[in-house]
Amino acid sequence: MSEAERLADQIRRAFEGEAWHGDSVREILRDVSSTKAAARPIPDAHSIWELVLHITTWDRNTIGRIAGPTVMPTDDENFPQVKDSSEAAWDRALQQLWRTHDALVKAVAGFPDARLLEQVPGNTEDYYNFFYLFSGIVQHELYHAGQIALLKKIR
Repeated sequence: MSEAERLADQIRRAFEGEAWHGDSVREILRDVSSTKAAARPIPDAHSIWELVLHITTWDRNTIGRIAGPTVMPTDDENFPQVKDSSEAAWDRALQQLWRTHDALVKAVAGFPDARLLEQVPGNTEDYYNFFYLFSGIVQHELYHAGQIALLKKIR
């Protein structure tokens, strides 16, 4: 197994399951309804739905960084507002998250090991290479998984 494939496996485990830490993003979201997803039980905090859209944005952004220069999302893209809180819209948001995540895992698994220490285009920090980016997306998804798990518990 290549180093990139190992990174892709860590991304997959954090998101889909068989993770060392416990429940994955997908497992945590399994029984969340649109009503629960759209709820804002903590004032000035993001909803589960907004966190799902945010994870999708950064998975997509990571795929984009593989292909070219860094493009930072706007504030509206980073945490999109939920305009339709129907069950159908929630299902569409989850389906988009699953598809984007699958594309990310495939893109990382196919990434050449020889490029892992290359600096991500558009970043000026010396440490910001592709290895850092791919391990960082694992951390990002788990951070937000914890937030979602806590938000689920609030009644």
